Amino acid sequence: MFPVSSQKKHWLFTDEKEIAQLREQANAAYIVKHGSHMTKEKRENHFLSCQEEESLLRYWEISMKKFCKNFNPPMPKATAATSLHYFKRFYLRNSVMDYHPKYIMVTCIYLACKVEEFNVSILQFVANVNGDKEKCCNIIINNELLLMQQLDYHLTIHNPFRPVEGFLIDIRTRFPSLENPDDLRPLIDEFLEKVFSTDAVLIYAPSQIALAAILHAASSTKANLDSYVTDLLLSREQLKNIVAAVKEIRMMVKGIPATISVETMKLLEKKLEKCKNPENDPDSDIYKQRMEEMIDEDDISNNKTYAKLTHSQSECSNDKILDQIFDQSICN
Repeated sequence: MFPVSSQKKHWLFTDEKEIAQLREQANAAYIVKHGSHMTKEKRENHFLSCQEEESLLRYWEISMKKFCKNFNPPMPKATAATSLHYFKRFYLRNSVMDYHPKYIMVTCIYLACKVEEFNVSILQFVANVNGDKEKCCNIIINNELLLMQQLDYHLTIHNPFRPVEGFLIDIRTRFPSLENPDDLRPLIDEFLEKVFSTDAVLIYAPSQIALAAILHAASSTKANLDSYVTDLLLSREQLKNIVAAVKEIRMMVKGIPATISVETMKLLEKKLEKCKNPENDPDSDIYKQRMEEMIDEDDISNNKTYAKLTHSQSECSNDKILDQIFDQSICN
């Protein structure tokens, strides 16, 4: 139930301003940590600004959608939507400079497959990835726990798809004036696709987003659902706040920024290459050394565990031998 969910309690924010502040804090924290020895002018030239980070995130969100859309076997809409929720939440607390979106992106999608019970093995998953599949496996395995920690293990996501179905059933049942509510589906799906390019899912309840999608589709086809909303769906007390929320969601969709050009993207990636954290970059020597050290530590730990187990089994065997000798002496 959404009203008592972790999503409502921990991951719904007041407005876009609050979300922007969280992203600014993540950006500033990274710059303070890695650029304290630099002058202000050098920091501004060296590190990504908050606006530049947002441009990169928009680009990678589009890449996520394309990846999910082209996934084989076909990926359910709810799985793709859940992965976008995870991605948006992660970068409320972390800078693009700390963790490159292309690595977090695949981890978010893989985790969403698990949570939404879209059963694909990691080998099936990476078969959809262009490039080094073994490297992708390692990236997902190394980042999965980090991602869950940054999400505070709040993994259940309430998406607007079920509320849409509920509204359509209700319209068919109680509002016969609209003859074929299912004719609205293509426009509803198109609207919801665009919603995930905004921060609406971090501000509004799934039911509000679903209602905004249905009213947008109805308006686009000249269908009138005003009396359904005012007379059947909402009470007078609810009407003002819900209508305001629906209007704001539709405005957010209408105001989606243009996608950055390929040239701009290349410039930002080039700048990111210089200021990213090498400790979290799978291609860096520091990262590879850290992974090797972790593997060595695991090997040492496993060897110690094996030694203890062997010693324990040896003692157990000795005890059994002594028991047998003792039993034989009694019998004799």
